[in-house]
Amino acid sequence: MKIELYFITGNKGKFLEAYNVLRKYDIDLKQLNVRKIEIQSEDLKEIAIEAVRHVYSRIRKPVIVEDAGLFIKALNGFPGPYSSYVFKTIGINGILKLMENIEDRRAEFKSVVALMYPSIGIKVFEGIVRGVISNAPKGNKGFGFDPIFIPDGSEKTFAEMSVEEKNMYSHRAKAFRALGEWIKENLKYLLKY
Repeated sequence: MKIELYFITGNKGKFLEAYNVLRKYDIDLKQLNVRKIEIQSEDLKEIAIEAVRHVYSRIRKPVIVEDAGLFIKALNGFPGPYSSYVFKTIGINGILKLMENIEDRRAEFKSVVALMYPSIGIKVFEGIVRGVISNAPKGNKGFGFDPIFIPDGSEKTFAEMSVEEKNMYSHRAKAFRALGEWIKENLKYLLKY
């Protein structure tokens, strides 16, 4: 028997990545574009938990919220939880400008998925992928900082990969796989809802 989850996001790319992972766990994922609060915090987990709590109080359905960030070592973890805002304000070229003449290009993407399920409460799942910031944008797929992030074990940026290929590496796919595994192990409890 399938369970139904609502993913709160206006980002079609995020939804497709999550959908491709969760369909393998027989989860019926639906995209819901409703307004969610995003608190100011240095902690992605705290941001996701508050957002899922807020959305659940309004829709009263099994819901998930994902928050992610790009953490660049040489920039002391910047932009981190502010990645979406930084992308909208200075964009990819702004990050590359900050990285000019910096040899240490290591970075990691982190993803936190918060699930609010009525009979269980809130559960949190995390994923991390390490890699490097490229010297120039490459590729036209994906979204956000995908054109400048090359995951360890690949020669391509996320923006040069198909959704399926990106999901082999990505922070988001790791977090959603952890969610899928947890649901598989706890399905009998969830079906009581």
